[in-house]
Amino acid sequence: MEPFRSLTAVAAPLDMVNVNTDQIIPARFLRKPRSAGYGNFLFNDLRARADGAPNPDFVLNRAPYQPARILVAGRNFGCGSSREGAVYALHDAGFRAVIAPSFGDIFFNNCAKNGVVAAVLPEDAVDGLLRQLAATPGAPVTVDLEHDTVIAPDGARHGFQLEASRKHCLLEGLDDITLTLQHEAAIAGFEQQRYAALTWLA
Repeated sequence: MEPFRSLTAVAAPLDMVNVNTDQIIPARFLRKPRSAGYGNFLFNDLRARADGAPNPDFVLNRAPYQPARILVAGRNFGCGSSREGAVYALHDAGFRAVIAPSFGDIFFNNCAKNGVVAAVLPEDAVDGLLRQLAATPGAPVTVDLEHDTVIAPDGARHGFQLEASRKHCLLEGLDDITLTLQHEAAIAGFEQQRYAALTWLA
């Protein structure tokens, strides 16, 4: 997992509340192998009209926002089912941070496990970001995890907090497996002692 320290990038305003994981990636795409990438399925049914043509009203279809790596959304982003594929889709489409007033709990946890920062800001701060990004398409936002700060296009600074262990893993690029492997020597030592004491297990 790629470490996350600080990112300054184009931010896209998704001015919607209660965006659920089926909107982030529709369930029918979850049968696809992860190795193929999920980025093309991100917001599939919002990005396209019923006839399959791109929806020009959807923010990520507008040219200034297409390079976005930060998403700013309304409250309760990532609610609904527990599918980890929702975070896969964001990550594979290039997004490394999502800013919202609140998140679905499981989605929030899945973000950290896949190298995406989920930054919770007060609703008035998020509303301000949404207004600025709509008024100035392509404007950059900074998410500084080392200093727990989001910097808006107008230079305003907003603090956010992540649990210490979650922040550590994001800063160091550790998923659950690599975090466990940091203790590989201690685990091997425990197993040796255990089998030495319980010879009947051999």
